[in-house]
Amino acid sequence: MILSNGQLLNRYVTSTVAGAMMVVLFIVLALDLVFAFIAETDDLKNSYQFPQALEFMMLTVPRRIYDYLPLAAFIGSLVGLGTLANSSELTVMRAAGVSIARLIWMAMKPALVVVVVGLLIGEYVAPYTEQRAQTQKAVQQGASDNLASSSGVWHREGESYMHFNAVQVDGTLYGVSLFELDVNNRLQSASFARRAEYDGGDWRLLEVSTTTFEGSRTNSRYAESVPWETDLTPDVLKVLIVKPEYLSIEGLYTYMTYLRAQALDASEYAMAFWKKVLQPAATAVLVLIAISFIFGPLRSVTMGFRVFCGIIVGLLFKYAQDLLGPASLVFGFNPIIATLAPIIVSAIFGLVLLRRVR
Repeated sequence: MILSNGQLLNRYVTSTVAGAMMVVLFIVLALDLVFAFIAETDDLKNSYQFPQALEFMMLTVPRRIYDYLPLAAFIGSLVGLGTLANSSELTVMRAAGVSIARLIWMAMKPALVVVVVGLLIGEYVAPYTEQRAQTQKAVQQGASDNLASSSGVWHREGESYMHFNAVQVDGTLYGVSLFELDVNNRLQSASFARRAEYDGGDWRLLEVSTTTFEGSRTNSRYAESVPWETDLTPDVLKVLIVKPEYLSIEGLYTYMTYLRAQALDASEYAMAFWKKVLQPAATAVLVLIAISFIFGPLRSVTMGFRVFCGIIVGLLFKYAQDLLGPASLVFGFNPIIATLAPIIVSAIFGLVLLRRVR
């Protein structure tokens, strides 16, 4: 198949930008894994040793790729287009009659691929591998033997407070602590089960130790198996062990619905939901800013300075979202505003710079 000059040019620019994105992603991911593995050695205990820590790191790779894709798209666009600018290839293209709009589209196509890949990883791969990684680590560290260990999560249902040390992918719970309070918030009973299993719509607690409080008297008992009445399901529980920002869009929506049905605060999960939904737009806007920099104020500077500026802008964008997100929880405004505001401001900034290009 013979390609026209326009098709060759399109493929050249697109492949240059895409290649730069891949290199940036590889470098950032490699550095992150090295430092994360060093930090992980502080958590070695029981059967969680170096081989298990290495497996944990490998399972978290999809989540780390998802986290760094927007940064890779942004810095990669700066580096790829900057390389073309330094060699005067962009100038030659412009002189040959290639419009700014066409060059923007050539550079934006790899970013659209990044957006699609990010959506697929964030929705179908990262939540599963992250949950498996966290659960395996907790179990290997002795989650079923510890009362309310720091590795688990708390949950409330009515007057019952629960803590789960680990939640397996199939919904099996390890290290289940249950605290029952009365209407005056006085502790009525405390139970600890080594494991909880879900079978045919019913929960059973296994190896359960229970202490009840009756005035100044306490009673303790042990049972191999007892039924457990709760509205929780494995689908809901799967999202508990993973941080909100690492969940799928579907998982966030499911848990938000459950929390609201229990009259509980779901704002943290709503913030993560909108941030995830709008991440494709955030990635596209960052790439737009990178393109506007290359055709504007950074068209004749060194590559190192471009990367430095890219890191600064990327950090400012991230910090803006990280600050506005918690602010929406404190001051009670809609989380979608906190997520959209940096995107809209950045888009306007990028468009203004592009309009100044002659």
